[in-house]
Amino acid sequence: MTTENTENTENLEAKVEDEAQTSNEVENDNVESLETKREEQGPTEEEKAQAEQEDFKAKFYYLAAEMENLKKRQARETDNLLKYGNEKILSSLLDVLDNLDRTLSAIANDEDEKVKNIYIGVDMVKKQFSEVLTNNGLTEVESIGKSFDPNFHEAMAQQPAEGKADDEIISEFQKGYILNGRLLRAAKVVIAKN
Repeated sequence: MTTENTENTENLEAKVEDEAQTSNEVENDNVESLETKREEQGPTEEEKAQAEQEDFKAKFYYLAAEMENLKKRQARETDNLLKYGNEKILSSLLDVLDNLDRTLSAIANDEDEKVKNIYIGVDMVKKQFSEVLTNNGLTEVESIGKSFDPNFHEAMAQQPAEGKADDEIISEFQKGYILNGRLLRAAKVVIAKN
């Protein structure tokens, strides 16, 4: 009987193991079918609400970044307007300054006392006018004796000049000006070519 009991016990254990495996397989199939049904039904209300919240956050961050960019762009445009807003009028006034320089050079060597007094008066007006332009951000481009720079100079002619290096500026037809770091008018110059 012991052998028979042992065999029965072993058979029972084998049956229990088979039933447990079958039960696990059925359980796994049930879990998979529930997940499949859930996928077929679509997202739950909670998942929909969470997706909407994530979408809202993304849109909010995008709009916040756009607002910051708009503020920076507006500040930059305002700064440029303040710096270069008077560019057009200052450019027009450069011709007046050139005419004052021409007047001074025309009467500089006259010996008549009245003309000398006129020269002093025109020179004072020119200095005051130049000071006003300088206070508004206008500076003169240095030319004579400097090396030619196409960013600031416009070559009108080349001439041989002893004792001067090639591309050195030897004379100036028209002065150049810079407004707050930006070239307003290039200097028209003659450069040495040996």
